[in-house]
Amino acid sequence: MQEPSERQRFLLALIVHEYARTAAPVGSRNLVEHYNLDMSSATVRNELAALTEMGYLRQPHTSAGRVPTEEGYRYFVGRLMQETSLPDTVRHTITHQFSQMHNDVDQWMKLAASVLAFQSRAASLVTAPHPEVTRLKHLELISTRGRQVLMVVVIVGGEIRQRFLTLSEPVTQEQLSATADAITRLCQERDSAGVRTQRSAFSELALEFIDPLVEALGQSNQTAAGEIYLDGLSNVLAEPEFTNSEEARRALRVLEERSVLQDLLARTVQTNNLVGGVQVLIGGEGGWDDLRQSSLVIGRYGVPGLATGTLGVLGPMRMAYGRTISTMRFLSGLLSNLVAETLVDEE
Repeated sequence: MQEPSERQRFLLALIVHEYARTAAPVGSRNLVEHYNLDMSSATVRNELAALTEMGYLRQPHTSAGRVPTEEGYRYFVGRLMQETSLPDTVRHTITHQFSQMHNDVDQWMKLAASVLAFQSRAASLVTAPHPEVTRLKHLELISTRGRQVLMVVVIVGGEIRQRFLTLSEPVTQEQLSATADAITRLCQERDSAGVRTQRSAFSELALEFIDPLVEALGQSNQTAAGEIYLDGLSNVLAEPEFTNSEEARRALRVLEERSVLQDLLARTVQTNNLVGGVQVLIGGEGGWDDLRQSSLVIGRYGVPGLATGTLGVLGPMRMAYGRTISTMRFLSGLLSNLVAETLVDEE
């Protein structure tokens, strides 16, 4: 697409801000009067017409003002949005709120989702910190009845996997506890591949648990996210373009269906449309038709190699990108520190 001039870039940024504020098409006279521009309405009108010709703006009706196109938003986010940060008072308030949660990861996630939804005025999602490489912390084997045993796999970072197994013959709880201790001693801190290499060191009874243990660790490695926390869905439904809209229902369905959401998160975190560590998906780019009237902002937090999680905001394309992205960056740093202080200490 044609590169806009400096004045056109300035006007495009103003229209993005104004449209985000009012949800109404923006006219040349409105821009001149509201922002005290040192140029005439006719000059602004000509520049807006040029931006429309380039594909950055569109005019819903002949007599209406202009609104940004998907390309206009992409250009704004990638080229025009200045580095922004939250006001100190907001940062201090958020930090204080988290300090009241002690080491309660569940409360951290709920608070992070609430803060994101409030600051962005959109729908938010936060995934609990999830091990990047799943390693065994502890194994428990519990006799239930007959030959049936409950295998409890505790993963480094606190995640738990449970599975019922049926043994070849009944064994006592004492035997199960001794076997679990032996497997833990040899396999603690190992991933699925590491556990597999220890097969020759185990008793015949222990070998009945090794393949299920390897499978449990492998399944956890493939999980895109831990528990998902949502907030602010009513914010999206209150937006004028989503009121009584099938588009809103389709977008929210992405958040509500866990398998779809996990697939979306797994695919978007690997893309390259980064803005200072934050990824912005505008209008369903990448093949997400359900999001074609929306924007999704994704960020990451955590300790690489130990545990990471995802932060996300879903809203209309005219969302306040500056406030949303600055909030996400601040929360990412805050949660990363909390994960480091808590989960690293547990090891």
